[in-house]
Amino acid sequence: MARDFLIFADSVTSPEMRHEVPVVIPDPFLYAEKDGKRYVVSAAFEVDRVKEIGIEASPWEHYGYDELIATGMPREEIVWKHVNLNACRELGITAAIVPRSFPTLAADHLRENGITLEPDHKFFADRRRVKNEAELEGIRKSQKAAEAAMGAARDLIFRAEPSNGGVKVDGETLTSERLKAMIRRVFSEHEVSGDDFIVSHGAQTAIGHELGHGPIAPNEPIVIDLWPKDPDSACYADMTRTYVVGEAPEELVKYHGLVKEALDQSFAATKAGVAGSAVYTLVCELFEEHGQKTSLSKAPGEVLEEGFFHGLGHGVGLEVHEAPSLGRGGTGDLVAGDVVTLEPGLYRPGFGGCRLEDLVLVTENGAENLTDFPYDLTP
Repeated sequence: MARDFLIFADSVTSPEMRHEVPVVIPDPFLYAEKDGKRYVVSAAFEVDRVKEIGIEASPWEHYGYDELIATGMPREEIVWKHVNLNACRELGITAAIVPRSFPTLAADHLRENGITLEPDHKFFADRRRVKNEAELEGIRKSQKAAEAAMGAARDLIFRAEPSNGGVKVDGETLTSERLKAMIRRVFSEHEVSGDDFIVSHGAQTAIGHELGHGPIAPNEPIVIDLWPKDPDSACYADMTRTYVVGEAPEELVKYHGLVKEALDQSFAATKAGVAGSAVYTLVCELFEEHGQKTSLSKAPGEVLEEGFFHGLGHGVGLEVHEAPSLGRGGTGDLVAGDVVTLEPGLYRPGFGGCRLEDLVLVTENGAENLTDFPYDLTP
């Protein structure tokens, strides 16, 4: 039996809402499923667009909006409380599951008036795991933009040369900021967005999601991690490569070889029915065989600062980090239609590290690599 559920959000910032209503609506509105039937309650000027995608839609006016406006009640209180309650009563919804982001103001009013709400993040995350054709198209578009931007950055890095303790290209100092400006231009040319991404170097590359800054030095790691978003589908891609200007240190060469081997092994192991945690464990075991620390065998409570200290990957779609998880806290088996990252990495504080990341589509018999880009550390 289908579970009744509610979402109250806009479709720009809420991945749960965007998945159910793939139309850009910037103001919060109500989406309901009752006995498997789909309903939207929104501002009147959004109704026709919603109906065009096959969802039954009604304006706020059908649920007492005008009468409440006449009382002088604030518009937000009318919509967030009373219109939502009136719609639920007319639809016969007495109990529903909601996303964990369901607004407290709206939830409190529904509960005070006898409607039971149960937050269930997994339910909504699972609905988005198997990507539909429009989402896959958007992911592929974003990935191609990421590859174009990575290619432009790589070409600039590979043309650069050490100079007086720094790095120059075309007579100018190479910095994280210069590379980021180029990447943003390429994103714009490919009609995707991506204000935040990583272009870190040296010791910065061993610091979590450090975005990177400052002049790049010779012989140090440069990690570029890009996750652009396609505005039409609202779907992301995600990829990472590691580079060096000058001569790669022996330690970094070792890291790069092990990380590439881990990437190859994890890709070969990825398919429907395999637990994400099992693919993560495979990578940890490879690294530990070569003397690297991982979270797999660390002591309880220990904070790992070197080796492989993050998960192997995550789902990508309407969020850049979504279900499933490929790590210690894995979310069960992979399913055909999942789009996930595989991103092994090795790091040492004060030195930096190496990460390689591909985006893959899980299939029944394996995986399709959506990333088509070289792994070269140096020219």
